Amino acid sequence: MHWRPKPIPDKDKVKQIQKEIGVPFEIACLLIQRGIEDYDTAKSFFRPELSDLHDPFLMSGMKEAVDRIFQAINKGEKIMVYGDYDVDGTTSVALVYSFLMQNHPHCIFYIPDRHEEGYGISIKGIDNAKAEDVSLIIAMDCGIKAMDKVSYAQTLGIDFIICDHHLPDEDLPKAIAILDPKQAICSYPFKDLCGCGIGFKLIQALTQKQGGILEDIIPFVDLVAMAIAADIVPITGENRILTYFGIQQIQKKPRLGIRFFINKIKRRINVSDLVFVLAPRINGAGRIKHGSHAVSLLLSEEKEEAISRSRAIELFNSERKELDQKITAQALDQIKENQEEELYSTVVFQPDWHKGVLGIVASRLIETHYRPTVVFTLSGEYFTGSVRSVKGVDVYQVLDACKEHIFQFGGHQYAAGLTIKPNDYLPFKKAFELSVSKTIQPEQMTPSISYDLEMTLDKITPKFYRIMEQMAPFGPGNLRPLFLTKNCLDGGVTKAVGSNQNHLKLDVTDSSKSNLSGIGFDMANHIIKIKSRELFQILYTLDENEFRGVKSLELKLSDLRFSN
Repeated sequence: MHWRPKPIPDKDKVKQIQKEIGVPFEIACLLIQRGIEDYDTAKSFFRPELSDLHDPFLMSGMKEAVDRIFQAINKGEKIMVYGDYDVDGTTSVALVYSFLMQNHPHCIFYIPDRHEEGYGISIKGIDNAKAEDVSLIIAMDCGIKAMDKVSYAQTLGIDFIICDHHLPDEDLPKAIAILDPKQAICSYPFKDLCGCGIGFKLIQALTQKQGGILEDIIPFVDLVAMAIAADIVPITGENRILTYFGIQQIQKKPRLGIRFFINKIKRRINVSDLVFVLAPRINGAGRIKHGSHAVSLLLSEEKEEAISRSRAIELFNSERKELDQKITAQALDQIKENQEEELYSTVVFQPDWHKGVLGIVASRLIETHYRPTVVFTLSGEYFTGSVRSVKGVDVYQVLDACKEHIFQFGGHQYAAGLTIKPNDYLPFKKAFELSVSKTIQPEQMTPSISYDLEMTLDKITPKFYRIMEQMAPFGPGNLRPLFLTKNCLDGGVTKAVGSNQNHLKLDVTDSSKSNLSGIGFDMANHIIKIKSRELFQILYTLDENEFRGVKSLELKLSDLRFSN
């Protein structure tokens, strides 16, 4: 892995912010790196306020959306809240549906079946709406490219409001309103909301129109925090505010549907818990069974009902893990068998692979073969695939260059989905490889890791850690600080730990003569050289460890290399 230092901040700026807010030099450096250069910016960064959220009516289409929803409420029309089956989609549906149900019981929700209908708006979903006498569909986290589907709904007398955050094409669906800050005509100040974030802006606008205040909808902000974390959108601007208050809500008053999963977390909840504890379970429902199970879980109002649904979701997640491991192993074998030459991309296919875990498998393959990756399976009469990319390579643009071999596709810079005809598999594979080869740079074929600061261990104090933790929530755009320390030596009690003795429990000292402990997962292979007193360097983040009621700072190793 390449170790890359982030740009060194201007020392005069560092000293100025250090003086203005009274923090250690290293904290001031971290702030400057994040674009925080004065007292007022620092204040809003460390102390997010709900009042800093933008007026939702600045979003193009918001007035039309609100007017149409109130028209439906006043006339007693039936509304369907329609959303994708992933975390962003299911939380969006839970948020808007439960908000509307407070005053308008004529609502239903709909999540498409991942296997039968695929991503986005489906004909089956629209037909279901017609059968249920629905006259307004509010589409969450999807719909921005559903030109034909929205037109079809119009012929049945069904209106659409689209709440999406994906990049739109030049031509837009003929919906009553489209809420998507990425539209060229939209001047909304913050462009990086996830689908659930746009849902929150919608209920904020509805609340304002009714004469309510922001505090009225705080109970819904936990759902937004889950979606922001799972959808890997930047945790800056409005996303930072929503995540900050969402985590507070989860910490203080978690909804019944998630208590089963977070009860074992005894410390303060953080973004990593949302990503690694909650998101896989919410996603697991749509991957293995049906996304509606996730929505029902999030809407649970009775304790026994919530526990029952949680246990079912836990079983789905366990099945997802088994499938993920099995298919990843098969895909790695396929790569080994077929790769006679070094390629710029990875494309694999097996007809019986489970559609629900293709994206996870693609990510796993990148951990071993660091290349833009597509994993296909057979779905009906088509091949369906999930795409994942490496840093700096926009797979959406890569797919666009291959579109003559694609039936349909959609997604983001680093993750996408596509459907192709079986006859197009080999032509697509060649076109994808060619497109990637023209795009990827040599340095993008090896994983790299960027660290914030080089520092000695004596700088790591409880005060330093306390201030650094106030920079949370951490995530894209404000990653947890990563540090480099050189001239490290075994402090004397470094050992291998874990059931397979594959993890490294590090006791480390450096040139400052300070001593700290650390943990390096799957790094026990270094122990012989460490115990031989060879000098080494470490990249790490900081965490607080609690053992038998005693708290201590701990280094969480990201990488380790020897100095010679």
